[in-house]
Amino acid sequence: MLNDIFIAPFADMIAAPDFLLQVLWEGLVSGILYALIALGFVLIFRSSRIFNFAQGIMVVFAALTLVGLHAMGVPAWVSFALTLGVMFALAWSIERVVLRPLVGQPDILLFMATIGITLFLIGFGELIFGGETKQMITSELGIPTGSITLEPWGGLLILEEKDITIVIISGLLVAGLLAFLNKTRMGRAIRALGDDHQAAMSVGISLQTIWVLVWFIAGIIALVTGIAWGARAGVSFALEVIAYKALPVLMLGGLESISGAIIGGLMIGMLEKLFEIYWGQPLLGGNTETWFAFVLALIVLLFRPQGLFGEKIIERV
Repeated sequence: MLNDIFIAPFADMIAAPDFLLQVLWEGLVSGILYALIALGFVLIFRSSRIFNFAQGIMVVFAALTLVGLHAMGVPAWVSFALTLGVMFALAWSIERVVLRPLVGQPDILLFMATIGITLFLIGFGELIFGGETKQMITSELGIPTGSITLEPWGGLLILEEKDITIVIISGLLVAGLLAFLNKTRMGRAIRALGDDHQAAMSVGISLQTIWVLVWFIAGIIALVTGIAWGARAGVSFALEVIAYKALPVLMLGGLESISGAIIGGLMIGMLEKLFEIYWGQPLLGGNTETWFAFVLALIVLLFRPQGLFGEKIIERV
């Protein structure tokens, strides 16, 4: 019995390595998207100590704005540029209307404010765009919809061209973000603010400016993620639920670690897919992807409460 449960799946992996590669590829694509969403959480938390509960709905709102503008006859790339403008206006409004009056207040109030932002964007989005599922404008944005077939070890490996495009664009976005944070003046200001708010402000770094910037960057990440998920599953408010898969990524990688968000997202994406195909479907009837990441993160937290890449908090008494 134990052999069937634990050993047989590994034998299946060895017997069909091409299928294993297919599973790992699907998990890699999902993991990259999880990592992108987690990056939005990490950036805002590092700069403001705010856990942005609204990051999931920002993904939906950005994608709906893009599709909605195109439906009104605006060309695809113009819609993309206008959506970036909308996300900047949203970042500016959140900082000016919501966050600035709450500076110095307990963290729980700021967290509750992001829940309020979530509920507002849900209501506003349904009012403007409706609640039905919409198709992402992949071809208009130049995202290919074909597939590439490979034959490793005499088997069959099918790669969707849109998934390859998603991986490349996401990789470039992450590389650009890391270069911005490490090589530019504003990027170093964001890092300094995350390390010590008071010290950063004492040398002239504007808290308000940085908050607008990081929320706008989170909006850019949300737009790219919304396009990617929309290309795979359509654009609807159900994407918000998918976006919350980033929460176990944060639990695994740590709330303040950018590298942890990237590595944690890739780990969860591939491990949940492996577990679903080789253990979940044969033994548990499938649908394990809805809970596997959370269980894995909880197990990690039992041994490392700060996550795999988070800094250990030492309290001196």
